[in-house]
Amino acid sequence: MQIESGIEGRLGVIALNRPEAINALSLGMIEAISGVLRLWEHDDKVRAVLFEGRGARGFCAGGDVRAVREAVLKNDPDWVRFFVDEYIMNGRIASYPKPVAVIADGVVMGGGIGIAGHAQFRFTTPNARFAMPEAAIGFVCDVGVNAILKKAPVQRALLFELSAQAVGAADALALGLTDCAVAPDRLGEVRASIVAAASAGNVEQALVGLMEAESIQAGDRVLCDLADRLEDEFRLGTAAEIVAAIAESGEAPELAALMASRSPTSQEAILQSHLAARRAPDIQDILTIDTRLARLMAGLPDFAEGVRAVLVDKDHKPRWNKEIPHREIAEAIAG
Repeated sequence: MQIESGIEGRLGVIALNRPEAINALSLGMIEAISGVLRLWEHDDKVRAVLFEGRGARGFCAGGDVRAVREAVLKNDPDWVRFFVDEYIMNGRIASYPKPVAVIADGVVMGGGIGIAGHAQFRFTTPNARFAMPEAAIGFVCDVGVNAILKKAPVQRALLFELSAQAVGAADALALGLTDCAVAPDRLGEVRASIVAAASAGNVEQALVGLMEAESIQAGDRVLCDLADRLEDEFRLGTAAEIVAAIAESGEAPELAALMASRSPTSQEAILQSHLAARRAPDIQDILTIDTRLARLMAGLPDFAEGVRAVLVDKDHKPRWNKEIPHREIAEAIAG
């Protein structure tokens, strides 16, 4: 079973169990998670929910975009269902009426952030690596992540998204992607305490107390501190202008080269959708934008090419389309 679920005391536990793929989300996993959450929502035995990932490499490496690419190339219209169902799951987690906790260690990418980031009580460790890698595969930052990142300073959110760079726990905290770093050798005790908290008189208060008791220093911020030095560059109007200005600044040559290697179409869609999310009233509006952009972006050549270069052939030499469909991106965002 790629999803394991059960009740421990008064805690419902959902474990991602596809460790050979760093728990990359299949459509079946997404459907199973939503089904369990619907069931527990009205189960008085369950007072809180915990997400965790099986395997040593990480919590979740994201959605299974290789499978989506194959469906797109076969003109199988069911590929749209993957994103629609995933975004419904993201919204359900974000608005769940019972406390949702997560232990997110190791790799936390893309769809993994779509689960972990929307929980209310988010534990990680200094070993974690968070990323939204969509600019590297010709897609757009989705799963409602902009509902989280809109609360961070815009330059930090945009550098994280436009670069597709993985960051550590300190940067994840500064971006608002997690709440508390704990020592890796304390994960067993932290998990046991989450189980106990579900039986406490006040579950939320018990979980907050656990965070306060177990929190440690997460290390040094790197990406966010750099972003703060590049605040002026992120005031420019297009992604191409921002990427060029960062290169001209000389502030971070390696990161500038990395950004220049990403899909220009993805970066423009990421920029404009993030700015739109900052004007959106709630996560459902943001997920609606994500859905329209997913339909557009997965059908464009850069998606098939990006997934090929990173996940299929793994040559990391994508041949991007240089013509950016500005009008189509704007129409998808506006609806």
